[in-house]
Amino acid sequence: MNIARTSPIAPEILNAEEHAHWKLAWLSTVDHKRIGILYLLFALLFFVVGGLEALFIRLQLAVPNNTLVGPDTFNALFTMHGTTMIFLVAMPALFGLANYFIPLQIGARDMAFPRLNALSAWVIPLGAALMHFSIFIGLPKTGWFAYTPLSEAPYSTGLGVDYWILGLVVLGIGSVATAVNIIATVLCMRAPGMTLRRLPLFTWINFVNAFIVLFALPILNVALVMLLMDRQLGAHFFYGTGGSPVLWQHLFWAFGHPEVYILALPAFGIISEVIPVFSRKPIFGYEFVAVSSVAIALLSFGVWAHHMFTVGMGHVADTFFVIASMLIAIPTGVKVLNWSATMYKGRIHFTVPMLYAIAFVIQFTAGGLSGVTHAQAALDWQTKNSYYLVAHFHYVAVGGVVFAILAGLHYWFPKISGRMLSERLGKWGFWFMVLGFNGTFGIQHFLGFVGMPRRVYTYPDFPNWGWMNLVSTIGACLMGVSAVLLVINLARALLRGKSAGANPWQAWTLEWATPSPPPPHNFDALPPLHSRRPLWDDANPTRPDPVVGQDAIAVPNRAHTGVWTLIASEAGFFGTLLFVFLYLNIHPAPGPNASVLELGRTLGFSVCLFASSFTLWRAEAAERAGSRGGTAGRLGLTVLLGAIFLGGQAYEYWELYQHGVTVSVNNFAASFFLLTGFHGFHVFAGLVALLIMLGLTLGRDFGSRRSPLVAIGLYWHFVDVVWVFVLLAAYILPRFL
Repeated sequence: MNIARTSPIAPEILNAEEHAHWKLAWLSTVDHKRIGILYLLFALLFFVVGGLEALFIRLQLAVPNNTLVGPDTFNALFTMHGTTMIFLVAMPALFGLANYFIPLQIGARDMAFPRLNALSAWVIPLGAALMHFSIFIGLPKTGWFAYTPLSEAPYSTGLGVDYWILGLVVLGIGSVATAVNIIATVLCMRAPGMTLRRLPLFTWINFVNAFIVLFALPILNVALVMLLMDRQLGAHFFYGTGGSPVLWQHLFWAFGHPEVYILALPAFGIISEVIPVFSRKPIFGYEFVAVSSVAIALLSFGVWAHHMFTVGMGHVADTFFVIASMLIAIPTGVKVLNWSATMYKGRIHFTVPMLYAIAFVIQFTAGGLSGVTHAQAALDWQTKNSYYLVAHFHYVAVGGVVFAILAGLHYWFPKISGRMLSERLGKWGFWFMVLGFNGTFGIQHFLGFVGMPRRVYTYPDFPNWGWMNLVSTIGACLMGVSAVLLVINLARALLRGKSAGANPWQAWTLEWATPSPPPPHNFDALPPLHSRRPLWDDANPTRPDPVVGQDAIAVPNRAHTGVWTLIASEAGFFGTLLFVFLYLNIHPAPGPNASVLELGRTLGFSVCLFASSFTLWRAEAAERAGSRGGTAGRLGLTVLLGAIFLGGQAYEYWELYQHGVTVSVNNFAASFFLLTGFHGFHVFAGLVALLIMLGLTLGRDFGSRRSPLVAIGLYWHFVDVVWVFVLLAAYILPRFL
């Protein structure tokens, strides 16, 4: 392809030290492409693990009254299968594709924060190791949803559940870090001319999806920490006097349903890239696809309780969530219409990526329609705990998300490896996957209708149950054959696959404007960017796409954008903590309450914290004025004031402990320590950052480099603002209830 070169990158962009870096082992890489591949390799490894778990589940259910595995083993299998496939397969695979291709699609050299990117990738094996350490001490048997009180210590003894919790917390932190990086990359790293309106849909949808991750994962982490406190410290958030198992369900599903779209939206992005390329047409209704993604992101946080119709929330709550659950089907349906209209009258090439994309559209639509039935509270009551729900979920998660990942893998593998996959092997794998998937889960709709409950390890020989389960198990085996063919195809392509060239599909987005695989710096030069299909414009100068908007772009400060994004997530985290505190204390329980807290002393050390914001602001002013001594002095005063606040909080904890006020006393004490403890941890983290900044300032470390003081200051001011709400909620408001 003849690309008109603009914005050349200087040949010295990689100095000798950086060239040496690229030769280091993959363990130390900060290259977004290698990190993306690591994500995909982790996902492939745990896909094998989760697939074997699923296969044993289906073998146990193949015939009535089977004894292949016992009930405890079965419960452990489906607990670990669900957790593995969601947190260790689907999310890493989608994050891996996003890591690899977002910088390429926007013409960037790397992600905004390469070291943070590497950290996010390596927390996956750490979280997985913590979760699977339970193999040696007793696997959790609570289901991936860990409903209380089953997941509480009296009913799930041993440490398996605790390590499972720690693993999920680690994975949640890594996911938030990835979301921060994606948002900062899209906003700050775009090439000249790559306006937000010209973003490829894969990049745009992942950008939107990052905001869901940003606000959903903190909710899960709060709930997991509370459950860990119940189990290890004797708190009673979800069990015992004052505890509420329903609170766990609200918190879990407030994360859990957005999580469905955390998986589905990137899948939509992949399909929105594949279908236009192999239909040889631009996407129909780009704006509708883009805006409907935002609508899905917003609505995803308002539908969680349709998982809880059987709890008995009341008619008003049920009606609200019925309406919200039906509304979210509209923007999803818009996308299906867009994809269908794109294929209509297109010159469709039935390559393996396109076959997976077409199957995705059909199967995801089926899963979405069965999902709408769960928006009907009365029908949901009848099917909620049956295999009908299992079928619905897997039509979304496997028929949708996994098929989209496979479409993306076959589409982008030539760019990643420089080699072409075998179309013949790929099509064999596709048909085994389609037949196996629909054989496994299609018939489960009917199993649900004839009354088979989910989460059972065996079943009596009721009419039709046996042969239907056998068909489902045979389908699972066919999916296993497809997975083996995929691995063979990947290995064959890497060893002796045909050379791919830069753009084997004649696609239109920027990742295809660089060699396959791309060099470490991604691009030597970029084509002109005036539309959403720059490579089409370059190849067809006499009939380019219409110019979209103006060429000028506004690029915000990278560090400030990253901190503001982190602050948004932290605001959601503390918002959840404040909600929990108010929920548990709106009706005061017997025992210690806010009257045991010394309000006057607390106000005293609160003044120190608030004053530290002023001194830090003055330190920023001194730095702008070029006064190193003034900056260091005011930073030192800020650290001192923050340390006084932490000392006051530690003294308060000690006094409460001396008077018998501990986490296990009642829910006021437990929620107080939870809320103020996390705030104190954030103050401590801020003090560490300020001390590092003080040391660098005294050592004249910055020179011509940009100082991070303003970014650190944003975080510190946020922590101070949070304390205003904590002070009101924990110390002042309860005195008037």
